Formats: sequence, C-alpha cells, structure tokens
Amino acid sequence: MSAQTTAVLDEDLRSRLLKPDVITGSEILLRSLLLEGVDCVFGYPGGAVLYIYDAMHGNKDFNHLLTRHEQGAIHAADGYARSTGKVGVCIATSGPGATNLVTGIATAYMDSVPLVVITGNVATTAIGTDAFQEADITGITMPITKHSYLVRNVEDLPRIIHEAFHIANTGRKGPVLIDIPKDISAQKTRFEWKEEVNIRGYNPTVQPNKLQVERLVKAIEEAERPVILAGGGVVYAGAHEQLLELVNKARIPVTTTLLGLGGFPSGHELWMGMPGMHGTFTANTALQNCDLLISIGARFDDRVTMAVKGFAPKAKIAHIDVDPAEIGKTVPTAIPCVGDVKAVLELVNEKVKPAKSAAWIDQVQTWKEEKPLRYKDSDTELKPQYVIEMIHEATKGEAIVTTDVGQHQMWAAQYYRFNHPRSWITSGGLGTMGFGFPSAIGAQMGNPDRLVVSINGDGGMQMCSQELAICAIHNIPVKIVVINNQVLGMVRQWQEIIYDNRYSHIDLAGSPDFVKLAEAYGVKGLRATNKEEARKAWQEAMNTPGPVLIDFVVRKGENVFPMVTQGNTIDQMIMGDEE
Repeated sequence: MSAQTTAVLDEDLRSRLLKPDVITGSEILLRSLLLEGVDCVFGYPGGAVLYIYDAMHGNKDFNHLLTRHEQGAIHAADGYARSTGKVGVCIATSGPGATNLVTGIATAYMDSVPLVVITGNVATTAIGTDAFQEADITGITMPITKHSYLVRNVEDLPRIIHEAFHIANTGRKGPVLIDIPKDISAQKTRFEWKEEVNIRGYNPTVQPNKLQVERLVKAIEEAERPVILAGGGVVYAGAHEQLLELVNKARIPVTTTLLGLGGFPSGHELWMGMPGMHGTFTANTALQNCDLLISIGARFDDRVTMAVKGFAPKAKIAHIDVDPAEIGKTVPTAIPCVGDVKAVLELVNEKVKPAKSAAWIDQVQTWKEEKPLRYKDSDTELKPQYVIEMIHEATKGEAIVTTDVGQHQMWAAQYYRFNHPRSWITSGGLGTMGFGFPSAIGAQMGNPDRLVVSINGDGGMQMCSQELAICAIHNIPVKIVVINNQVLGMVRQWQEIIYDNRYSHIDLAGSPDFVKLAEAYGVKGLRATNKEEARKAWQEAMNTPGPVLIDFVVRKGENVFPMVTQGNTIDQMIMGDEE
C-alpha cells in the first residue's frame, strides 16, 4: 500500500479488493478508498453521485456517515484528518452539493490539512452546456486545492485516486479534488490497482541541505537569546518528539502558534504560550528581544507577526519548512532549511549543542511569573475563562478539543493546556465559523476511545447545529460546549476597542434555547449560569455516555486579553482589566 495509508487491511478483504474484476467506476471508487485505508467517508447524496451511493448499498466493508449539510461533511472530514494524521474523505453531488464544500476546502487548504474531496458532475456529454446542477467545481476550487482532477476515462480512476491520496498527504499537505462525471461512475472497466505512484513534476523536498543545517547548528551554539516559533508543521510532520529533544539539548524557549498548540508540551518549563494578537506577554516580549528566531513549520501569519516591519527586530531568522514558497515570503530569512520538519530536526539534533541561553531563560521565567495570563474572576457572573479552565482541570489536558472561531477560540487556546499533538483542532488561516462542531464529529469518528470536546460560540453553533441529528442517531459521544454571550463576541470586542463603541449588527439575543434545540434532536441538553451550576453540568456531561450539549451563559462584555491591535507591533499589548 502507499506510504500514507495507516490502516492495516484484513488479508481476505485485501485479496477481494484487488481481484481484477470488470466493475463500474463507482465500485472502483469504493474499492480504491478501502485500499487506501479509508475507514469513514462523510457525505451527502444527490443525482450526480447516485451510482456511487448505489454501489454503497449492501457494502458492509464501506463506512459512510450521512451528515445534514455538505459543509458539515467536509468539516467532519477535516477534523478526522487533523486528529488522526490520515487523509479525510468526503463526497458530495454536483452543482450546489459541490459548491457547499468550497468553504471547507479553503479551510483545509489554508491550514495544510490532507483531504480527498470527491464530487459528482453531470455526464461528460453535458459538461459545458449549463446542465441541471452543473458547476465547474475544478475551476471554482483551483486556487484552494493542492491539485484537482476531472475524470474523463473510467480506466484512469484507480490511478487518479491513488495519486490524489499521495499528493494530499505528502510535502505540504492539502486538499485534492476528484470530480467524477455521472457517466464515468456508471461505466465498466477491468479494475487494476498499482502500488507505485509516479507523478511527473511532483517530488517534494524531504531531506534538507546539510550546509544550511550546519549553519543553523552554529547559530544556535552562538545565540544568547534564542526563541523557537513552532507551528502546525511540527504536528503534521509528527515531529513533536524531535522538537522536545532539540529544546532540551539546546535550551531554547518555545512559543507555539495557534495551530502548533499540542506540538510541544504545555507543562514544559521552556514553553511560553501562544504568540501574536492574543498571545502571552512572555511570548511576544521574547520574540521582540531574541537574537535568533527559529521558525519550525510556521509561516509567519499576520496574526503572529502583526506589524511585520517591526517583528523580531533584533533577530537573525532561521526557517524550517517543507514548502519552499514560505521561505522569505513574509520576513527576511538568513538560514533557510527546506525539508520535512521531522527530517530536518533529526539532523539538527545529531550535532546541536546548548545555546548560551542561561541568563535569557532566567529572564523568560521572570516574565512568566510577573505577567501570566489572568482575568478578573466573578462570583456573580460566569466567566468564559473559568469555563475553559474548569474543562481543562476535569480532563487533565487529555481531551481532543475542537473550537469554532471567535473569542471562545482564543480563550480555549489560552486556558486549555495540551499534553499531546493532534489534540487541538481549530480553523486558523481561514477562521471559519461553523467549523467547530462538525470537526468534533470527525475527530470522534477517528478516535472512538478518546474524549472529544467541542467548544463553540453561540454564533458559530447556529451555523452547524443540524449536525446534532447525527450525534443523536449514531450516539457519537461528543461533549458540545456553547460559550453563550448572546453576541458576536470578537466583532463586539473590535467595535469596542477599535471602532469607539459603535456596535453594529452583533446582537444574537434572538438565538434559540440551545438546551431545547439539543433535546429536539434527541441530544441531552444542560445549562449553567454560575460556577456551581457549571461544575455540576460538566460532571453530569462527563458521566453521560452519549452526546451532551452544555449551554454556558457567560458575561456578555468579556474581552480577550492580551490584545494587539492591527498596525502595532506584538509588544504593544493591551493587557486588559489587570493592566
């Protein structure tokens, strides 16, 4: 099987799948997905994929989860992929079914998540005629896919599927789209499966230039104020152990980006928290004062750098990344190391010596003690930060946590402390509302023995609440948290701080009763408005074997601090109530 396949197929099943029968394109698709190790596909049927869904009928080897919206399907596939390291797969029909996947494809593309997205299309004879439910989905998604295929010949289908999985899960990972016209899914051909993948012009760099690695090792040895900026690439490359080894050997403080959370243990003495717009005082101050900044699988996103001209002004910058296009794209790079993060760090660890960082580490520890994350607690109102801290303490940092986008996302990033990689699933680059809950369903399907907690705002929860149905039907035991402040919280915060309290169209007071909504779908619903109720509700949720939704009614006007406003450098932080 190909290198990216992690599931081990039963030999009898594998033998049956490889049998060179004359079968339809639809049957070829299902066989190929099983040979790739796919154990769950998320989808929604329609006219152009009916041959594919007909092939599923009675197929006991193939597992398909019917979501209630195509966007729910692709976000679930995304959460599955992020939490397992395998390729996520979803299926939708042509036209509106395919276009409903666009936001999810862009979400995965921005965050380098491996997906294979399968869409149906009208018959090849009707393509270009504006046929019913026709859309040029390969054209529409060209800027947001790593690669795409429009299948013209059924004989090409096994090769295309095999290539798609290889492309999605090698190099810089990302979504690949396969568009299958309806007549192709019905045509028959002899099924032949080839193990090897040979794609002309596609050969991602894995092993780095050894000269650049040596330059990095020397720079570390000479540095007095080094900092590591660890991003999602550490997690995706499975390089968390190599990063920990480097930090322990070289004695370098670490800050992890939003997508890098979990890639380095939060309990480590040299972890400084998250950097950027809502980063910690310690991380941001260290970045602005370091003399060597080593970016590892992080792309210098604008929410990390803020005013890029004033970012890390005293530092020589080294950048380790599998994507050469990211090197020097945003910040000038002195030491470029193109290659797989794990492979690069293994070479670095063979030769690295401790930096001259003892005094620097003492300074970092002083900042951590003097300026920790803090908020003004209340005995009369339920604070969202308290809710996150409570969930962390109850789960001991061992849960898989997914979030939607907004204030609750930042509070979760700040106050939940992660012990392991692939335990934090959030939309970073695109910032997609509606992502949090469906991604938790995918994560739970991929990790049936782990606790999955989905943390949502009351805004984003309403963009995906229909997926409560499948939690109830299949008893998917996700614990669904709603941080309910009855407002578009992050927008309100910006309008307060940047737009002089001119609040415009942010009131969500007309939202549904989330407890009743959960119960309408057959999911247990609980509500908490103070600390005592919060603790009781969470304990009841933990003691309930199936899915539970907990509506935490929190203070409406709470803000996320620290905060750096746009146009400022990351050391120009608004510290909030405790400033």
